[in-house]
Amino acid sequence: MGEKGEADVLLCHAPASERKLVENGTVIDYQLVMHNDFVITGPPEDPAEIKGQASVAAFKSIAEKGSPFISRGDDSGTNKKELAIWKEANLDPAATGHTWYQQSGQGMGATLNMASEKAAYTLTDRATYLAQKRNLKLDILSEGDKSLLNIYHVMQVNPEKFSKVNAKGGKAFADFMIAPETQKIIGEFGKDKFRQPLFFPDAGKQL
Repeated sequence: MGEKGEADVLLCHAPASERKLVENGTVIDYQLVMHNDFVITGPPEDPAEIKGQASVAAFKSIAEKGSPFISRGDDSGTNKKELAIWKEANLDPAATGHTWYQQSGQGMGATLNMASEKAAYTLTDRATYLAQKRNLKLDILSEGDKSLLNIYHVMQVNPEKFSKVNAKGGKAFADFMIAPETQKIIGEFGKDKFRQPLFFPDAGKQL
């Protein structure tokens, strides 16, 4: 939508795709907002024995064992991260037609539910997992990789490139996301319910 000038401002978590828009002038005022992280969840029995493994090794183990894996398959930021890990592992499960690899075509919540029902592995952001944890038969089995950082940026769609863009509104939203008051709320969000924040504020930092 940003590439087509059909949005005024973007809040995204797919840095590799975002950089292309920055470089070609589609977006301006590219700013860091917050981060959390991705984790690999799976059935407590852990049939692929990935517990404690780094993300690439874990994906290789899942493929080798043919253990069920549910992908969002929706071109979201999470899906892009998952595909990047498969690529780093030199595997393309979607192209091979293996029955162990399935795509939900849905959001993270629905994908986690599907993985829980099928005793399957999946890649999720930690926040969604924590929000649904008590209804899932899934454990966090792989976490902590630097590559699993889930980084969010805000950026305005360039009004000089797209005449219909609401430049004032886009700037107002971007400014709101990096304002100290908003950053404080981001840093506290989730603490009361989950005893840990779901996101970490990053405005003005370098990651």
